[in-house]
Amino acid sequence: MKMLTQSERLDYLVEEFKADSETYKNIETPRDNETKRTILRSLMNIRMPKMMAEDVLKVQDDYLKARSEEKGIVTLEEIPIIKDCLSIWQGDITRLKVDAIVNAANSQMLGCFVPMHTCIDNCIHSFAGVQLRNECSEKMNQMRMKYGNDYEWPTAVPMLTGAYNLPSNNVIHVVGPIVQYKLTAKLEKELASCYQNTLDLCIENNLRSVAFCCISTGVFHFPNRRAAEIAVETVTTWLKKHPGKIDRVVFNVFKDEDKRYYEELLF
Repeated sequence: MKMLTQSERLDYLVEEFKADSETYKNIETPRDNETKRTILRSLMNIRMPKMMAEDVLKVQDDYLKARSEEKGIVTLEEIPIIKDCLSIWQGDITRLKVDAIVNAANSQMLGCFVPMHTCIDNCIHSFAGVQLRNECSEKMNQMRMKYGNDYEWPTAVPMLTGAYNLPSNNVIHVVGPIVQYKLTAKLEKELASCYQNTLDLCIENNLRSVAFCCISTGVFHFPNRRAAEIAVETVTTWLKKHPGKIDRVVFNVFKDEDKRYYEELLF
């Protein structure tokens, strides 16, 4: 296949993902690129894990890597250290070039199926490519063979996968606690375990840098300020117990509110 422009890749992928979808194969393709990008991402979001032709995956990979370049890849050298090896960075976590970014996953561990949803799970899967959902599905199928078809991934147990077309080297998926009625000591302990177990997994896999999202805030309803307090306290304590094991921990925030809480705790 000849070298395609980014616009040609987009056109090709929209048609291939339409053809791959029984429900949406006959939808009209829009003319403008912005709407085409929305269509493509939506089709990727709703697609169940399954194989796809290698030539299509190659174009998808080229397209997503170019999209990463367009958004701008952010390296650790561009993120200032605030205290010890801790940093705060506000923005899209899929731009970070680190050993691992942390995804706030759900217990099905397959990513977000809601088209164009703004959650971090959707964003990570969209820009990693369909291979990420396939890998997550393979790991879930292995567990269901052991524990039954109703198996759900447990809270605070991290899953390590590849990052595919993201700038990071890996993705660590973790299911945070859900606050349904009121915050309890048990939920606080589970959130602390998300951070501690993720850092333990980093050691086991020689991952020297990790970017944490704000686990369990948002749709999981964990109070933002308390979540930040637990994150900073847990990570700081862990680093003191494991000197030299991690080079950098980035607290990735998206909202101004969360940025303010982390700055109050670290400055």
